[in-house]
Amino acid sequence: MNKGDRAEQLPEHVIENRRYWDEMADDWVVAGESAWQAAEPFWGIWRHPDQDLRLLPEDMSGMSAIELGCGTAYVSAWLARRGAQVVGIDNSEKQLATAARLAAEHGLSLTLYHGNAEAVPYSDESFDFAISEYGAAIWCDPYVWVPEAKRILRPGGELVFLGHSPLSVICTPLSGASREEKLHRSYFDLHQLDWRNDDVDPGGIEFNLPFSGWLDLFRETGFEVLNFYELQAPKGSPDRYGIAGKWAESWPAEQVWKLKRKE
Repeated sequence: MNKGDRAEQLPEHVIENRRYWDEMADDWVVAGESAWQAAEPFWGIWRHPDQDLRLLPEDMSGMSAIELGCGTAYVSAWLARRGAQVVGIDNSEKQLATAARLAAEHGLSLTLYHGNAEAVPYSDESFDFAISEYGAAIWCDPYVWVPEAKRILRPGGELVFLGHSPLSVICTPLSGASREEKLHRSYFDLHQLDWRNDDVDPGGIEFNLPFSGWLDLFRETGFEVLNFYELQAPKGSPDRYGIAGKWAESWPAEQVWKLKRKE
């Protein structure tokens, strides 16, 4: 595992999120082990099969790929199994320790880097494909990490990311309790969400944007939108991660953006 940045040089949200994820890394080991064993990729809270969304190229032979905020690196494993040379970068050293162990157990070669996905230690145009599932997608500042993703992608390279929908965020009570059929915060003030005083699960600083904000950012950065998904939970879905399955059957809890760097 490659060592990364020094904590004193990092933005406040990066330091807080590093502390938060290092403290709860053990809680995600079992989920990571299960995802590493999956025969086919799946996405999001309710495990939508990739055959429905097609977020990954079927054949990634010869491609260089990076997972931005890889956690236990099960997505990196899926990329590697499709033939890509894969880098995984994550803010939590403890999460990466699990990723390294699982890579060794499964006989996969991954380059794992402990660092901040807002400042990737690779030169311009190093990768053909970048992806984030609940990594940089929600824990990094989009005004920093999206331009950084564009920098490290080659022209025509794709960026795919999945995280909470803006609607999911504004329907979350300020206490951090489960989503409600009620709006709790301004739609236009979504950028930074500080959960350190959360009553339910205190800790962490997340980010999001209004739909128009995402589109403005992509246009200004130099990304073309290839596809956009608002994910609906299947009928009868269980409650997970503070989101009632019944709520997510009626409103999109998750969003997926599929982008291409312009030439």
